[in-house]
Amino acid sequence: MPAEDEGATIMVKLDDLLHDRRMTLTELAERVGLTLANLSILKTGKAKAIRFSTLAAICRELDCQPGDLLSYENA
Repeated sequence: MPAEDEGATIMVKLDDLLHDRRMTLTELAERVGLTLANLSILKTGKAKAIRFSTLAAICRELDCQPGDLLSYENA
């Protein structure tokens, strides 16, 4: 899901990673210690920021790199 700022878009690929790992958003939220609502905001691309500690926890649980979770597209 996209997060836009001045023509550039950050795409959050959390849905794809969860699907590939057959994990639910609820399960990931429990594993990383976030509320389902906050993780849902990230998943839908509505988040304006993410803490490095949150990013690290998500990457740890999904066994991925930050670049697997986020991508940059210039409009």
